[in-house]
Amino acid sequence: MSIVSLIQQAVAEELNGLYTLGIQPSDIQVTETKPEFEGDYTVVLFGLIKKLKMSPDALGNELGKRLHDNHPRLASAFNLIKGFLNLSVGDEYWRQFLIEQFNNDSYGRKPLSGKKALIEYSSPNTNKPLHLGHLRNNFLGWSIAEIFHFNGYETPKTCIANDRGIHICKSMIAWQQFGNGATPESTGIKGDHLVGDFYVLFGAEHKKQVRELVGSGMPEALAEKEAPIMKAAQQMLVDWEAGDPEVIDLWKKMNGWVYQGFDATYKKIGSDFDKIYYESEVYLLGKKMVEEGIKKGVFFKKEDGSVWIDLTQEGLDEKIVQRKDGTAVYITQDIGLAALKQEDFGADLNIYVVGNEQDYHFKVLKLIAQKLDIKDAEGIHHLSYGMVELPSGKMKTREGTVVDADEIVAEMEKIAEQKTQELGKVKDFTEQELTSLYATIGLGALKFFLLRVDPKKKMLFNPEESIDFQGFTGPFIQYTYARTRSILRKEKPVGEKTTDPLLPAEKKLVIELERFGETIEKAGAEMDPSIIAGYVFTLAQAFNSFAAELRILTAETPEKKELRLQLAQLTAYVIKTGMNLLGIGVPEKM
Repeated sequence: MSIVSLIQQAVAEELNGLYTLGIQPSDIQVTETKPEFEGDYTVVLFGLIKKLKMSPDALGNELGKRLHDNHPRLASAFNLIKGFLNLSVGDEYWRQFLIEQFNNDSYGRKPLSGKKALIEYSSPNTNKPLHLGHLRNNFLGWSIAEIFHFNGYETPKTCIANDRGIHICKSMIAWQQFGNGATPESTGIKGDHLVGDFYVLFGAEHKKQVRELVGSGMPEALAEKEAPIMKAAQQMLVDWEAGDPEVIDLWKKMNGWVYQGFDATYKKIGSDFDKIYYESEVYLLGKKMVEEGIKKGVFFKKEDGSVWIDLTQEGLDEKIVQRKDGTAVYITQDIGLAALKQEDFGADLNIYVVGNEQDYHFKVLKLIAQKLDIKDAEGIHHLSYGMVELPSGKMKTREGTVVDADEIVAEMEKIAEQKTQELGKVKDFTEQELTSLYATIGLGALKFFLLRVDPKKKMLFNPEESIDFQGFTGPFIQYTYARTRSILRKEKPVGEKTTDPLLPAEKKLVIELERFGETIEKAGAEMDPSIIAGYVFTLAQAFNSFAAELRILTAETPEKKELRLQLAQLTAYVIKTGMNLLGIGVPEKM
């Protein structure tokens, strides 16, 4: 149990003993004491004052004395400032905490609770490689799964490959018209990149044809539809839906190239899935559920034959779920997939990691799932995140201005090599160790930079800034971890409990370490890895201040050395575990 929970429990116990109010621990507000005041934790009295009709001073003094007398480890001293009861936690509590946790390799982890959180992320289109925006999605999805698992959930991870539709046909038509039989093997180009190149080529050719038609007098809106290459792509989509063997064979071949490329990227960035669904296999299930929804009165048909749902009573509007020609729209597939995932996994929470441009879509999906009685539909949750932009502005795939995921990862490794060589501290590393180090630092910097921002916020990515060895960056925290490991390679704590009073720097560090469990719990509750990023950065700062101020291996006494080695070892564990929850490795030496 965390120190905050223990204080809440003790306060509730004392108040109920004094006044029989039936107060629950969760009713007690406890915060960290502000730096300008003496104390470690503060009990906020205002809500209690109203219930008891007592003055802040009378209640605070009475409660403070009771806590000091009956719970001295939690309140070795107290002071009262305008309705805030500041408690100083006794050194004995912190020494006991350290001896229990410094060598505990499951510190902060909760046992499996029987609950399940299903996380869907990545969900790429098979007409282009993954880009910078996909990286934020992948890093968020993977990290959320790890955070929930650490908090006691089973966390199966899924992906939906958007492998059908007009965008796929655009790449296929461009390959047919301009590819001359090109393959990944014949060109030496990674499969997803090759297919993406043809998607960009389609866009360029389409623009060219539109200009020619507009030049001959056709309105631009009509020209965009009538351009020969667009009409060819539309016909290919019709042929695909009709099962034309040649079209299906080409579709399978080009998608196969893309999947090989995706697999290589996923392996490089550390993403994995328990199951990958394919739109081509689930969209028909959605159409079947639309038919069932019409019979139940959930959906209705308009005169033109299109199928809709009326959500005006829920504050939304009417939403189409099937076109008049019977073809599926995007949400048709998602209705079927929501039911299929519940059938496959039976999750309490069904989390979709998707950009914030789809906020409305997921409100509609959840309401439809509830009206169709899809099991645990109330557990559908859209983890909405903001877009990633570059200093140069927004990225557009069809114009070829997207920053490719493979390229940005490779660039980060190069910057990591350059920055590391500038520091000049790796002369004793082998070539293999250096290659591994550059990959760990480069990818770690990228992940940390993309995860350190609240997911809901739009963000600007700057590669050079992300890999700075000072400040709020992954490399700074990785370096701090390597520093703890360097100390512990020379000597380790033996596990003896100490009795010396804690110095301020020691106490500040141990208080920060004790916050680890509640931090991970909060990150899970808010589905926000940036909470962990901020925490490990603060911890790294606290350790560096501690190590700069106090000697560890040459401490004043054997007791002090033991205490500080325990602090170093627990710091190493917490930094490594916290960074691992973000998907970031930490090198043993830098």
